[in-house]
Order: sequence, then structure tokens, then C-alpha cells
Amino acid sequence: MRQPTRQPGLKPQPTCVGLPLNSWARASTFARADKLTPALTTALLSLLLAACTTSTPKGYEPPRTADGHPDLQGVWQARNTANWDLQDNAGALGLPAGFGVVVDPPDGAIPYLPDARAKKAANFASREQADPMEKCYLAGVPRTMYLPHPLQIFQTANDVVILSEYVHTWRWVPLSPLERYPGYESWMGDPRGRWEGDTLIVETVGFNGETWLDHAGNHHSPDLKVVERLKRTGPDVITYEATLEDPKVFSRPWTIRMPLDRVTDRTQVLEYECYLYAEDVGRPIVGEHPELK
Repeated sequence: MRQPTRQPGLKPQPTCVGLPLNSWARASTFARADKLTPALTTALLSLLLAACTTSTPKGYEPPRTADGHPDLQGVWQARNTANWDLQDNAGALGLPAGFGVVVDPPDGAIPYLPDARAKKAANFASREQADPMEKCYLAGVPRTMYLPHPLQIFQTANDVVILSEYVHTWRWVPLSPLERYPGYESWMGDPRGRWEGDTLIVETVGFNGETWLDHAGNHHSPDLKVVERLKRTGPDVITYEATLEDPKVFSRPWTIRMPLDRVTDRTQVLEYECYLYAEDVGRPIVGEHPELK
């Protein structure tokens, strides 16, 4: 499958609400790579231009809670292909083609160390069996935030709680000072939150290293640290950003960014159940539990 290629010298365009960084350049690259007709190329770029020109004006004032912070509450969902691949991809078995959401480095490539890059390639080759979500495990952080399932945010002056439709996942983010738990590790990590102006900052450590970042096999170690930023940038948009740092896997920190769109046809998340045992679903679950290896 032909991969999209980047044209040298293309510079990042300003981020538009609802579009990842470099969307204009990436769309142009896809148009050239796939040799679209001039009319189709013009139509594609016109759609992107319309998204830019209809983006939320500067100076948007978000609704606020009683304590004065932006109100992030509601049901939200990522409308992209990040769950399948965080990077630009032209599609493969079980992977829809899509634009990447990596905004730093500017070329959209995850900065793997050599051994970790080889492991990613091995993960990709066995993704249909090896992806932990194929075994009904929790998706981890940040993947939970861009699953193809809605999530619901609740907040008080002291806490933020994020519920995902996927397998009853929930994240409790304390906003008041709370010491970390020594030696703690889990699928979802140990988060701490704070407000910086109108942006909610969530720093999470304490991972078990067993989750993937997407279905394409992008991965991390237990040393992963994720710093997430959530900001209400429009009536129906939260701009979500996450910086990942893991010295055992990556040569430098790197960042993803995407919009979370408000889901308007419901006021609560529903259920997406996943059964671990074969007798519950009539099919075998591949692989073994990590603790049984």
C-alpha cells in the first residue's frame, strides 16, 4: 500500500478548530500522491479552508462552573482515526487510512529509539492478535481519550472524573494536592490535575507498560509520563493535547493534538461491554494475561 509522502519545504499551517496541525499540507500531499484531478484537489482544499474560516473566533469565552473554571462537562468524542494509528497512514488490514495527530515533531513521526522502533514494527505485524484491546483490556492513557466511543466529563472544584463508554473505564483526576502512591502501577496510571488559566493540565505516571497507544502497535514502557491539556475552544469543542515522555522508548518528548467534539444526541454514555472469556462471546480471546506469561 502506497504511503503518503511529504513535500519538502512545506511549513505547518495555523491550527484550525476541528483540524490537526499541518492538515493543509497533508491534504495537499495526499492529493499529489494520489494524482487527484485539479477539480477534486480544489474541492478537498476548499473544504479545509471552510473549516478554517468557520473556526471559533479569538476571544471565545467558555461557560464556567461556580468556582470560576471552564465547564468541561458533557459527552465528547474524538472523530478521527487516532485509535487505529496516531501517524499518517494509507490504510491496511483493520486500519482505516487517515491523517496523523502528531504535531511535534513537525514531520508527524514518533521519535522512537532504534530497539523500540523494531518492537513497533513487530507489534504492527501481529496487531490483530497482540493489541491488548483484542483481549478486552483497558485502553490506557492517552488512548482512552480518542477511542471510537464517547466519553463523559464531570467536574467539581476538587475533582474531574472522565467516564468512557468502553468497558466501564473511568479516570479520577484529583485537583487538590495528593501525594503519589509509591510503586503504584496500573493500566490507567496515577493522574494529578491542576488548572493553568483556562486549561486543565493532567499529569499521569504509574503505568504498567501493557497498553498500546493505537492499533498500529505504537507502544510505551512503564516509565511513560503523559501530560494532557484540555481547553474549551468553542461551544462544541474541547482541544485535547497530550505530550508523551518515555526515555526507554522515545528519543525525546512528543505531542499529539485533536478536537473532542460534543455529542449532542445523548446526555450520558452508554455501555460497550467486552467479555474476556470465550464462553461469554462464543469466540476465543487470543493471547495470555500479562501476569500469566
